[in-house]
Amino acid sequence: MYQMRRDLLAKSLSQLNEEPSPSEALAQPPSPIVEEKTKTPSGPKSLQAMSNVLSQVSSQAAQMVDTREIANSALQDRFDTSDGLDDLIGSIRASGQEIPVLLRYRRGAGQRYEVVYGRRRIAACRELGIPVRALIREMEERDALMSLARENSARLQRSFIEQAVFATRLEEYGFDKDEICGLLAVDKTTLSRLATVARDVPIEVIERIGSGHDIGRRPWLDLRKALKEANVVDTSKLLEMIPDEEDPLKALQGLIDALRTATLSEEAQQQGGAAVRRTEPLTVGDKPVRFIRKRGKITIETTEEYATDFIKYLEDQLPQIFDSWSSKFPSGQQAKSLIIKD
Repeated sequence: MYQMRRDLLAKSLSQLNEEPSPSEALAQPPSPIVEEKTKTPSGPKSLQAMSNVLSQVSSQAAQMVDTREIANSALQDRFDTSDGLDDLIGSIRASGQEIPVLLRYRRGAGQRYEVVYGRRRIAACRELGIPVRALIREMEERDALMSLARENSARLQRSFIEQAVFATRLEEYGFDKDEICGLLAVDKTTLSRLATVARDVPIEVIERIGSGHDIGRRPWLDLRKALKEANVVDTSKLLEMIPDEEDPLKALQGLIDALRTATLSEEAQQQGGAAVRRTEPLTVGDKPVRFIRKRGKITIETTEEYATDFIKYLEDQLPQIFDSWSSKFPSGQQAKSLIIKD
């Protein structure tokens, strides 16, 4: 980078100084006498050329910027910049900041710059009390969002819900589906799933639960379904239903359970107090499996993919279980046939 700056400056200076040096002039044969023409002073043009080259160098080179001059931005694709921050602080303290952040000029009063990407690096430098290496550009919101999407996609994978919220943000800024799919590296089916979750789950609920990098799409789709079935439209009530858990997955599952319980209670009241029994979760390994009995039906639920192996095993064993149970009937009585539905 610094070599590039020196090369550009050297090129500019050589263009400015087209007149031969005194020693070169003495070594050259005298020029034939010609009619002298009036020359336009070259000073202003030379100064303008120098200014243009310096602007080009400045725009291409990283600069050291006081973190107090950098404002946060509403354009972001992650919920929590503190994730892994301690490790990053240690790395910068030991080896310095290797990759510059990207800033754009900020309009209006206050801080001069606004972050486009590199929030964690800025936070680490701020914690260390040192300036941050930054590239500075003139950028509109649309260009800033494109830069943010590309840089972070290449570095740290977003969680499903971060991807979902960012997809809707891109849509709000006028990006079409093809552009969003390209920026997020997803197909249109995945984009549709992302969009439905982000639209149907209140952002306040999403932010309370957190990014949950270990939470895939299935639990979020389960939450969307539970919200529709429970028909709870008061966001404040939803926030109260979220358990106080540090683990985002446990908080999410707790909300799903609370919504399903509310739905079952409402159904029981509508059916004249029909009995609903919901067992405490059993575990397969360390994964929860729930059994719900209601009006002659038993429902087995699990949100963990590998725990479905237990359900498949139980399904295979059901005919033997049924035969064992029906053999206990007194002579002359007969149990109904077993019907297993997918």
